[in-house]
Amino acid sequence: MNRNLCCGLVITLLLISSAYAVKVGEPAPDFQATDSNGQVHKLSNERGEFVVLEWHNNGCPYTQKHYESGNMQRLQKEWTGKGVVWFTVISSAQGQQGYVTAQQENDYLKQMKASPTAALLDPQGDVGRLYSAKTTPHMFVINPAGVLIYDGAIDDKPTTEQSDIAGAKNYVSQALEEAAAGSQVSTPTSRPYGCSVKYAH
Repeated sequence: MNRNLCCGLVITLLLISSAYAVKVGEPAPDFQATDSNGQVHKLSNERGEFVVLEWHNNGCPYTQKHYESGNMQRLQKEWTGKGVVWFTVISSAQGQQGYVTAQQENDYLKQMKASPTAALLDPQGDVGRLYSAKTTPHMFVINPAGVLIYDGAIDDKPTTEQSDIAGAKNYVSQALEEAAAGSQVSTPTSRPYGCSVKYAH
């Protein structure tokens, strides 16, 4: 009897969590967060533009793959140059891998020649949990109507090898290109890969 009750509670909790989970095809949850320069950003203020959310941890080998190769920076430069708003989001809690102060993040951005629209500091994990961000990187694309159109991996090569980037299918670019052309996103979801997001316990 107790076992059945326990299973019932687990199923109920799973149903509750899935009911509140972010879903492709539905409005992206609004949020407010402060960037590494002290500026406050609100997602709803970006209505009318495509928005990319990139979960980041500079100590993660999977993140390092895309930054040390210059791949993430190329994507940031290309798409922000086309008017896309690109938020790098850091949800690592203080004391956890990937946690940075505002100054440390600005130094990192300069060192890596990265050019997101802004780097959002989320040490409490509020934005990360709102989006159920699981890995670094974990990528989300939101269309100008504020609807989530992609949730998943950056590409189809879930490795730490830089040599795999050249032959990879980049899901983020694909989603942006297809949506900008007025087409349905052919791969709206994929399984994100990387290090787990280091949330506060």
